Amino acid sequence: MVNLDQALGVAVKTGKVLFGANSAIKNVMTGKVRLVVLASNCPDSIRKDVEKYCKISRIPLVVSPRNNTELGRACGKPFSISVLAVRDPGDSDILEVVRERNV
Repeated sequence: MVNLDQALGVAVKTGKVLFGANSAIKNVMTGKVRLVVLASNCPDSIRKDVEKYCKISRIPLVVSPRNNTELGRACGKPFSISVLAVRDPGDSDILEVVRERNV
């Protein structure tokens, strides 16, 4: 079984992943997102907004065990990431990994 970090890394390299709360929320509202991932230390105000829009749009939401710095590193980025949205998983099996975690 591939873990969430590996699946995220592959999705970032081969698919379409959006970084940032504003970008994620905008794309969740239009239904263009397949999955949203939050860092464990995502600010409550952002977390509540993202959770609300994901629930309305019925888009899966995962809270990573990683903080924003570690999540950025897992995605291969030199910056911290509090929220990311997966539009296209590419060659990644991240959607299956998330489904397994939520079962």
